[in-house]
Amino acid sequence: MSSLRAKIQDVFNEPACEQNRGKDAKARKEGCSKPLTPGAAAGGCAFDGAKIVLQPITDVAHLVHGPLACEGNSWDNRGAASSGPTLWRTSFTTDLTELDVVMGQGERKLFKAIREIKEAYGPPAIFVYPTCVTALIGDDIEAVCKRAAEKFGLPVVPVNAPGFVGSKNLGNKLAGEALLEHVIGTVEPDDAGLYDINILGEFNLSGEFWLVKPLLDRLGIRVRACIPGDARYFDIACAHRARAALIVCSTALINLARKMEQRWDIPFFEGSFYGITDTSEALRHISQLLVKKGADPEILGRTEALIAEEEAIAWKKLAAYRPRLEGKRVLLNTGGVKSWSVVHALMEIGIEIVGTSVKKSTVEDKERIKQILKNDNHIFKQMAPRELYAMLSERKADILLSGGRTQFIALKAKTPWLDINQERQHPYAGYDGMVELVRQIDLAIHNPIWRQVREPAPWDCQPALREELPRTKSETASLHVVQEFAGTTADDFGEC
Repeated sequence: MSSLRAKIQDVFNEPACEQNRGKDAKARKEGCSKPLTPGAAAGGCAFDGAKIVLQPITDVAHLVHGPLACEGNSWDNRGAASSGPTLWRTSFTTDLTELDVVMGQGERKLFKAIREIKEAYGPPAIFVYPTCVTALIGDDIEAVCKRAAEKFGLPVVPVNAPGFVGSKNLGNKLAGEALLEHVIGTVEPDDAGLYDINILGEFNLSGEFWLVKPLLDRLGIRVRACIPGDARYFDIACAHRARAALIVCSTALINLARKMEQRWDIPFFEGSFYGITDTSEALRHISQLLVKKGADPEILGRTEALIAEEEAIAWKKLAAYRPRLEGKRVLLNTGGVKSWSVVHALMEIGIEIVGTSVKKSTVEDKERIKQILKNDNHIFKQMAPRELYAMLSERKADILLSGGRTQFIALKAKTPWLDINQERQHPYAGYDGMVELVRQIDLAIHNPIWRQVREPAPWDCQPALREELPRTKSETASLHVVQEFAGTTADDFGEC
């Protein structure tokens, strides 16, 4: 537990974070996230955050050491996609019971589970996740993993991030610490080159990284490791031989990027593949870093040629949507890198941004938003459901872009909604992804269902013809029922 406490303090003291550097010593120790209250950890704890970062490593067996219910989020982890192994979709848990806790059988049960996974699946590595229960009873996860690794001849990685230690974001960073301590640098590749890069914080949601990788392939740039989207254990173990790195979501793995730069001299920058301009800038910056690290400068010219070609194709496709979407108002209720990258992307085709949330955004994210919008009134840290509903019902926005948690607010307000968070079904990264995002927005806004649902309900109106025709006794009784249900009187029941 003392080693875990030291890791947490190290993560809190993050020199690469401008916000953290501005704090005094006491505030720095408290970290960036609000402390969890008892009973509020479900779905947003450190364990969940660590699992989100590491689960997309597709050929690894992910073993949760704790009660069965803790392994509830493994299947289809946040919509990440794999081009190969499917072992990551299999749930492994020690299923610790009350009797195991009382009898002190936790460590023995964990060792047995590791052996069974090794014999049945033969994975290149096993990641072990302690939970609140096993951390509180004092199971020595690191000792068991070390003994199992020696016994079975494969890496067994302890991911020391039990839920009670903090927030989901803290779990993201502790997962990065586990990779640094036990995985990255453990294998030396025999094909290291001058055009190898790492991409950090990219989860390959809905397979959207597959829209970006072909662009890098055309430039002769090899992705040594994409952490964690569609990753393989061997690739991550060799990630220390990359020449440069792009970090997509700095709030999750900024500590990993910084320490890899310190240990192996891998320079990094924060970029985005959302939107045409940001995609082009990311490609330019990658090429520039590689040239600084020894690559042939001719890659800069090839990068510009590729950008010009792809931008021309994308703008030609988007031209058909501009007359239909120009001037439409969008409200974003998301966070992190999407809080500014999606804003920039939509403004490129003339869409108006009436508001964007910055709940999970870094200081750098907020500064980018201010530069793009040039108006602080369109930035909100957190909007209550009541305020969100009021804004939508008053038609201050033509569409809401958010995650699944707020979709029903939009539907209740009879406003189009599009999912841009991890549950989305369409990839939005790169040039083709931008076209797809605009296409989905166009489909949502111009769906004829919205005109229909905004019309008055049948019981809120009565054709004049109905008043002229004689009613039977049963018809009169039915009419009174409808009026009572709608909260109206006979006088209110006029023409539509």
